[in-house]
Amino acid sequence: MRDHAKQNGSDRRAYLLRLLKSHREPITGSELAKRTNVSRQVIVQDISLLKAKNHPIIATSQGYLFLSQSDSTTKHRVIACQHQLEDTQDELNIIVDCGAVVKNVTIDHPIYGEMTGSLMIKNRLEVAHFINKLKETNAPLLSTLTEGVHLHLIEAPTEDILNTVCDALAEAGYLL
Repeated sequence: MRDHAKQNGSDRRAYLLRLLKSHREPITGSELAKRTNVSRQVIVQDISLLKAKNHPIIATSQGYLFLSQSDSTTKHRVIACQHQLEDTQDELNIIVDCGAVVKNVTIDHPIYGEMTGSLMIKNRLEVAHFINKLKETNAPLLSTLTEGVHLHLIEAPTEDILNTVCDALAEAGYLL
C-alpha cells in the first residue's frame, strides 16, 4: 500500500524524515520506495541528501534507521574481537543474549584506515536475519579484510551487562 502519490523531492524527503523518526525499527529502502511511489535508487539518493544535511540516519542490514538521542544512562564500550567466519552467529548471539546491542563493527584497514559498518543488532531474530542476508548475498564480512580482527561498539543499560558480555566472549575465545 502506497502512503503517497509521487511527490516532489523536498516533500518526499520531509515525509521520509517524519516516517523514519516515527519508527523505532529500521525500514528497508524497498518499503520506503513502495510508500513514496519511487524507485529504491531514488530513496538511496534521498537518504544521502538527508544525511548530508546532518540528519542522523544510518543504513543497517535491516534497513534505514533514524538515530534519536541516546539515553544518557546507556553505557557503551568498544570491544576487540577475532574469530572465523563460521563463529559470527555465535559471537553476535552471545552479545545479545547478555542484554547488549551490537551497534556497529569497525576494522582498521591497512589502506583505507578505519572502516565502520552499522549493525544495530538487538536480539537473536536480528542476528538470524543478519546471518541469512550474509548467506543470501555471499557478501564478505569486513573482518575478512583483517584476518578476523574487528571492533564492536556495544551498548547496554549497565556496566555489569557490558562486563558480562566481555566475560562471555573471553570464555568463547573471541575477545582479544
